[in-house]
Amino acid sequence: MNNYQAFFDLFLKHLEDYRSGLNSRSPKELYEPENYILSLGGKRLRPLLALIGCDLFDKDPKLALNSALSVELFHNFSLIHDDILDAAPLRRNKETVHIKWNTNIAILSGDVMLIKAKQVLEHYDFKEFKKLNVLLNKTAIEVCEGQQHDMNFENNENVHVTNYIDMITNKTAVLLGCSLKMGAINANAKEEDQNNLYAFGKHLGVAFQLMDDLLDAFATDQKKFGKQVGGDILANKKTFLYLKALELANEKQKKVLKKLLKEKDPAKKVEGVLAIYNELNIKKLCQQEADTHTLQAIDLLNKVNANPSKKEALKSYAKELLNRQA
Repeated sequence: MNNYQAFFDLFLKHLEDYRSGLNSRSPKELYEPENYILSLGGKRLRPLLALIGCDLFDKDPKLALNSALSVELFHNFSLIHDDILDAAPLRRNKETVHIKWNTNIAILSGDVMLIKAKQVLEHYDFKEFKKLNVLLNKTAIEVCEGQQHDMNFENNENVHVTNYIDMITNKTAVLLGCSLKMGAINANAKEEDQNNLYAFGKHLGVAFQLMDDLLDAFATDQKKFGKQVGGDILANKKTFLYLKALELANEKQKKVLKKLLKEKDPAKKVEGVLAIYNELNIKKLCQQEADTHTLQAIDLLNKVNANPSKKEALKSYAKELLNRQA
């Protein structure tokens, strides 16, 4: 992160300028939740990637500030709505918007953030705006498709690991690719380099989500993790871990897993599922799958014609992101 602290600070200043008038706007029920979720912190990974994507080509990262704001607004809009769909009580260790206010307010506040994510791109000239807007629209549709597939999985008994990877590619990974490509568009990089950088971000996003799944099950520090540990298990989410366990389990283990889906005692449920994960070495297999996508991402980054030292810095940052502990 040290390599990008200046970018992080640059974006935070831009975000603070954007947020400065939100609480004074009317109706307050529309704008206070937006300000609230934007105040909860986080890695600000997506806006940071937009600035990095511009800087890679030796262009001023300030050119990508509104792209960075756009992806941050879009990401937080999606979090508000995802938390409603998942009935999640916590986000970044704080109450989710629908819990702090109510579901109707959360939906509408999320809606306005989606509109504003597109509106801030109007700061660019028409040719640049069109490229950015087309990319954001494509990404937004893919994210919604990924979310719907995720919900469909809840009642589908024939979901496989490959289906899950496809789902998280859309739901999570494409926005990382979009962030980097937006920065590259702001830098006026060649289209081939934009596309390779996008694909790098997409594979990085898959690896990042796999590590998030792993931490959801195995994190030992809920405060550091920022979400409810075991939340995916309690919600009967068909994650990589669950699907891989089902694939490898013997008949007895499969019966236990399926029985645990109906377990009412949260502690007993999490403990039982984790026991089977440990028997099948699922944690290691999830880590290996994340490593595979990380290697694919690095290979794609190597193909990008950009400043070599800055590419190395991005590789180091990517590996740092994936080496999370909690």
